[in-house]
Amino acid sequence: MSAAYGEFDLIRRHFRRERPLRQATLGIGDDCALLTPAAGQQLAISTDLLVAGRHFLADVDPFTLGHKSLAVNLSDLAACGARPLACTLALALPEIDDDWLQAFAAGLFALADAHGCELIGGDTTRGPLTIGITVFGDVPPAQALLRSGARPGDGIYVSHGADQGLGDARLALQLLLQEDPALARWPAAVRAQLLQATRARLEQPQPRVALGLALRGLASACCDLSDGLSGDLRHILDASGCAALLQAPALLQAASPALRQQDATLALPYALAGGDDYELLWTAAPEHHQQVLSAAQSCGLQATCIGRIEAGNGLRLQQADGHIAPIASTAFDHFR
Repeated sequence: MSAAYGEFDLIRRHFRRERPLRQATLGIGDDCALLTPAAGQQLAISTDLLVAGRHFLADVDPFTLGHKSLAVNLSDLAACGARPLACTLALALPEIDDDWLQAFAAGLFALADAHGCELIGGDTTRGPLTIGITVFGDVPPAQALLRSGARPGDGIYVSHGADQGLGDARLALQLLLQEDPALARWPAAVRAQLLQATRARLEQPQPRVALGLALRGLASACCDLSDGLSGDLRHILDASGCAALLQAPALLQAASPALRQQDATLALPYALAGGDDYELLWTAAPEHHQQVLSAAQSCGLQATCIGRIEAGNGLRLQQADGHIAPIASTAFDHFR
């Protein structure tokens, strides 16, 4: 439903909340918000931009879009081991649609409230549907999880749910787009069932904030999985000056259960290059192995050790029969 009012009424109706601020000193309404970090804390800041047709489908439910818009940013804070504090929202809209805005705001605020992350400002304008969110978190000095701390001998770990796995989001996307010929050969009833099982993983990913906090002091390096495991792991390797050897059987344990049960040959490539998983990928010294598993369990998650860090450079995969081969770079890149 289109509405006949302007930018500032839009903000007041849908994004300005009548409740006391807990994290920010000053919120929406002035030229700047004021955020005062707790004494002795460092600010962790991350920005993500979502563009219609590039990051989400045009007909996506606005509630789930509001959720995902914030979730991808909170996932960055999780990868840094930071506690969420606040966020800003920049929103370009082709027109004002009250029903759409109400649902979008509800999805965003539901996740924001779950993580104590206040909306403290932003901007709106007319244009192609584009969503930009900046999040602010805090972390004690020298406790932030970085990409640059991996060392030879460290284990490589990935998080996942008990009934979820790497590649779920890509499976859901390919089922929606119908671009993968391998999936097209499956019966329509099977495709519908799998889409129902995995769609939330694509449209409503759950940022692993609690796990990021639990990994402080345990993880030597960390990042979140947004563009595909093989590409995101390379970020850690490049920053740390190391190489990695992944184990195919272990990686399959962390892969999408739906894919493993339907077609195990697809599970590995989808797990390696799926994208949009928003799980955490981290390294840890061997002496922290049990603590790492316990940290994930305390957050209601599983952690699977999928390989190890080695000296040198490059990324390789070892199959169950012992065969080792390099892994090609398959991360998503907006300009390739």
